[in-house]
Amino acid sequence: MGFAETFKALSDPVRRQILVLLKNGKLTAGEIASHFDMTHATISYHLSQLKKADLVLESKYKNFIYYEMNVSVLEEIILWISQFNGGDSNEKSE
Repeated sequence: MGFAETFKALSDPVRRQILVLLKNGKLTAGEIASHFDMTHATISYHLSQLKKADLVLESKYKNFIYYEMNVSVLEEIILWISQFNGGDSNEKSE
């Protein structure tokens, strides 16, 4: 996925909060939904948008689907943003 899809997914505060919840490990959709005052269908929509942007991965175990953060995509974003932090340290000052 490209940065446009990633930033679009990150633009929603609910999706950002879901990622904060997932930083501690895998959760089911029901566990995620318990932290919000919204329908399960709405949480499902937000999870699908995060999956579409490759920010969340899903794995199945028995009768449950677990969601986890895709750290590699977030690391790529951080690396890209970090290039704007004070310029290139290898540049010589004139």
